[in-house]
Amino acid sequence: MARGRAKTGGRTDGQTGGSQDQHPSTRLPVYPSIGLTLNGEATSVAFAPHKTLLEVLREDLNLTGTKHGCELGECGTCTVLVDGQPVLSCLVLGLACEGREVDTVEGMARGPELHPLQAAFADLGAAQCGYCTPGILMAAEALLRENPTPDRDEIKQALSGNLCRCTGYLKIYEAVELAAAQMATNG
Repeated sequence: MARGRAKTGGRTDGQTGGSQDQHPSTRLPVYPSIGLTLNGEATSVAFAPHKTLLEVLREDLNLTGTKHGCELGECGTCTVLVDGQPVLSCLVLGLACEGREVDTVEGMARGPELHPLQAAFADLGAAQCGYCTPGILMAAEALLRENPTPDRDEIKQALSGNLCRCTGYLKIYEAVELAAAQMATNG
C-alpha cells in the first residue's frame, strides 16, 4: 500500500469497497467516564481526556453558566467550587474531578428561589453585562460558607481574582455584604 493512502478496498478513487474496509476515522471514539457530584446530584459523564473542567461543564454537561474568559487562569470568569473551594475551571482537567463535588452557578438557586447572593446582585444592580457574574457569585459563595460575616476587606480579598470590566466593584461588594446580612438574619 502506498504511504499516506488509506485502504479503500482496492479502489483509488477515494470510495470504499464495502463495510469491512471502513476507514478508521469512521469509528466513534471511546472516552473515559467519571463520576462526580454536580450541584448536589450524582453525575456520570464521558468526555475526551484532554478537556478542562470548563469544557466538560459547558460542552458535555450543557451547563453554560460558567463562562469562558481568558482561559489562562487570570480573570476568574470560570470560577466554580470543587469540594467547596473556588477553582478556575479553565485550569483543571475534567478527569481530576473524579469523585469530587463540583458546584456551579446553576446549582445556587433552589427551585424558583434565588440564592441570597443572586437576589442581592439583582436588587443592587451589581452586574452590568453579567459575563463575570457567575464566577464572582461562586467566589462569594465560598467566602460566605467559610466566613458568614466578612468585612469589606475580606470581601475584596476573596474576590480579588475575579475581574470585572464594567463596574467599579462597589456594588459587587455591597451585594455580598447585603447577602451576608440577609443570610445571618434568615439563618
